[in-house]
Parts: sequence; C-alpha cells; structure tokens
Amino acid sequence: MPAALLSRNRNYRLLFSAGALTNLGDGLIVLALPWLATLMTQNPLAIGAVAAAGRLPWLFFAIPAGVIIDRADHRKLIARADLLRAVIVFTILMLALNDQVPGAVWLLAGLAFLLGSAEVLRDNAAQTILPSIVDPDDLEAANGQLWSTEQLTGQFIGPPLAGILIAAGIGIPFGLDVALLVLAAGLVWLITLQPQLRVQTSFREALLQGIAFMRGDRLLLRLAVVLGVANFLATATLTVQVLFAQEVLGLSAAEYGFILSVAAVGAITGSLLAPQITKVLGIQLCLYLSVATWGAGYVLIGISTSSLVMALSLFAVMAAAMLWNVITVSWRQRRIPSDLLGRVNSIYRFFGWGSMPLGALAGGFAVSVLQDDLGRDMAIRAPFVLAGLSCFGLLVYAIFKLRLD
Repeated sequence: MPAALLSRNRNYRLLFSAGALTNLGDGLIVLALPWLATLMTQNPLAIGAVAAAGRLPWLFFAIPAGVIIDRADHRKLIARADLLRAVIVFTILMLALNDQVPGAVWLLAGLAFLLGSAEVLRDNAAQTILPSIVDPDDLEAANGQLWSTEQLTGQFIGPPLAGILIAAGIGIPFGLDVALLVLAAGLVWLITLQPQLRVQTSFREALLQGIAFMRGDRLLLRLAVVLGVANFLATATLTVQVLFAQEVLGLSAAEYGFILSVAAVGAITGSLLAPQITKVLGIQLCLYLSVATWGAGYVLIGISTSSLVMALSLFAVMAAAMLWNVITVSWRQRRIPSDLLGRVNSIYRFFGWGSMPLGALAGGFAVSVLQDDLGRDMAIRAPFVLAGLSCFGLLVYAIFKLRLD
C-alpha cells in the first residue's frame, strides 16, 4: 500500500516530500513563465522560443548527464541541482520586476534554458535513485505515488495558485518557487544511503557502455522513439495552449489555471489507478489505450469553442499520459541494470524528451505561418488537430512494434 510505503521508509518519505515541494514550484512556473513571456511580447515565435528553451537541454545534455549521474552521489546531485534552480528562478524574479530590460523575452528564454539544464540532472538522478530507496516490488506503487503527487502539486495546486498570485504581482510565484526549492534541497540532503557503486571508467568509455546497451535493446529503443514523437506533439500543443486559452476562449490567468487543475485531476486519477488498470486490462492494451486517448483529446480541443471541452479533454489526455508513465518507467527501472541505469535512462530520455524543444518551436512556427492564410483563430487550433491525427498514426506503429508483456 502507498501509505504503508511512506510510513515505513524514511528515505522514500524524504524523497517524496522534496519532490512534492519542487513540483509545486514547477506548477507555479508552468503558468507564470509563459504568462510572463506574453507580458513581454505577443510574438508567437518568441513565446515558442521561451517554451523551447526550457526543453532544449533534454536534447543537448540528456546523454552526458547520464554519465555524470552514474559517476556522482545521487543524493548530493539532486540537492545541488535544486539549489542551482533556486538561483536561476531568483534571477527570473529580478527580470520580472524590471520591465525596462531591452530584449527581456530573449533573456527570459536564456534563463529558461539554464533552468531546464539543471532540471535534466535533477529529474534523471531522481529516477535513478529510486530503485536504491524502495524494493523492486514497490516500484509501481512508488512511481504511481510520485507521479500523482507531481500532478497534484504541479498541476492541480500550482497553476491556479500562480493565477491568483499573478493578480497580486507577476513576481510572487517566482519568489515562492525559490523558497520551495531551497527547502526541498534540505530534505534530500537528509537522505541516508549505503555508499553506491560509482562508474570508475573514463567518461567516453562509460558513455559508450550506455549507448551499446541502448542499441542492443531494440524494444527499449522503439519505446523511446514512440515517447519522443508523443512528446513532440504534446509540446507543440502546449506551446500554443496559453494563446488558445487567451484568444480563442478568452480566459483569464485564474480561469486557465483552473483548466490546468482539471487536467491535473486526470493525471492524478491515471497515476493512482494505473497499477489496478494494468492488472485488469494488461500492459499492452493500456499502452494502446493511452495513445488513442491522446489523439482523441487533441482533436476535440482543436475543433471546440468550449472551455469545458478543453478541460475534459485535457483530463483524459493527462490520465492516459500518467498510465503510460507508470507502466513504462517501472518496466524500465527493472529492465536496465542498476550500474547502467543513469546512463541508459538518460539516453532513453534524450529520445523521449529531446524532441520537446523541437515540438515547442514547431507549435509557435505553425501558428506564425498559418495565421496569414487561415486567420489567427484557425492557426491556433491547427497544432491540436494535427497532433491528434498524428497520434492515431503513432497508434498503428505501437500496435505492430511494441510488445512489453
């Protein structure tokens, strides 16, 4: 039981609590950062650049980050990454409070890039450390609980709270995030583990070992590619989602935050029910159901004029995404040897997450190109419809190429 896992495992309790704090801060940033960008400019390319900058480190640094993780103390690495993120967010706070900075939106994009770089190390290290904190039989429960808490704090509480705080001042969400990151770093520092086996080979040799394992596991590689395409499509829609909320639906920051909270409820539902759903339906059917739900959800948003349809569609999309995550992350943590987990996991996430900045740029570019011929309204809708249709194509590939059971 998840509650029993928290009560009996001190290290997991500390990691869980730190994750809840950082994810709450991330939830504030999810809304506050693009909202700050829209206050600086209405240029969709510039807004897309800010979104892309935050994800670009997954393309540039994910693979070498894996070697760093396998050669470092995971606990110290996570804590130091959170402290570094606190410094970067504090700098964004100073930028938000000064509206006289020339080219502020491009400076914001640069800070988003640095923030994403620290996140690459932090997130990969957190996934790598989990098997050394909980027993293998507890991985589904732990991952489900971590994902659900991430969504509860990062999507359900964080965005609407940011919407309320923005009304009082655009800098307030960033200041609160700084405090949360510092506190989280302190909690991670209190984790006590046996000395871990660290990679002693050269950086190049260690990197090649991880690449060789990934190349040799064709199923793992296919799964990473499918995730990469799915995340490309998801980020393309997410980039223009704030414009869809503002211009198509006419929502305020608080109203948009509420829609993100509904999506978070879907994510929490999916992550908590994932172990039970997979037992009833099986892993394969759950994977196919996830991809099909993404496609239907995106199309419904793209053709709708209702905030209720948008909210319910995002509920379903996020529930399916968390079902996918719980299944595939637990499967991956068991499949990859512990001494290679940091490197192989980072390579996997290079494929799975490295596509996100490209998707962010594609979303902003699509709106910019299409708005002259289709009009602004249709151009903003287009990324959602295209993403939905692409997901149905991805489903066909998954049916023929992915067999995890």
